Amino acid sequence: MANPPENTVSVIETFRSLAGETSYAGKPFAFVRLAGCDLECVWCDTAYARHAAGTTMTILQVVEKVEALGPKSVCITGGEPLIQRATPQLAYHLTQRGFTVLVETSGAYDISILPWPIHRIMDMKCPSSGMCERMDWYNFGHLRAGDQVKFVIADREDYEWARELIEKHRLPGRCEVLMGVVQDQLAPGELADWILFDDLEVRLQLQLHKILWPDRQREA
Repeated sequence: MANPPENTVSVIETFRSLAGETSYAGKPFAFVRLAGCDLECVWCDTAYARHAAGTTMTILQVVEKVEALGPKSVCITGGEPLIQRATPQLAYHLTQRGFTVLVETSGAYDISILPWPIHRIMDMKCPSSGMCERMDWYNFGHLRAGDQVKFVIADREDYEWARELIEKHRLPGRCEVLMGVVQDQLAPGELADWILFDDLEVRLQLQLHKILWPDRQREA
């Protein structure tokens, strides 16, 4: 996907829903889904956003759309938001309007370009995704309080890979650590047993939107 003109972003959709993941799960959010992603995760559940062109919008147009949705918390997601140059600018403008802003990004892009007080939700791609070699390991050095690191687990190999990273980088205490399962690949109860056995300091998360609205591709 070609980068949109300066001071604009390419948007797939904006909508209001409950946050389905992270420590904010269940809270009303405005969502901005940006177009494009150059990763090809095996179990991607938003493939419709990966290659679509989206609609080119100015930063101000997106901010006005978000304000009309109502919630004072915003999640910028994708696709992969950080492949668009203006994403940090969009996030910053939303914080200046009084919004709590989350940016959901893979671990493949430099998260340090997102300034405080934006909350970076970094989705580290485990081996089963086929994309773990694309991760930017320097991102662990950029983490701060308010960030969250997410691991989506499909099997025992993924779990042990994630556990090693959690311990190596001493993530608990530095930021929130989340673990979830690939739907239909691993039972949540099995992952819960592993977490409890290892006394791992992480938050088990289920995809709330898929429980509430299992027949919908999108959260709302």
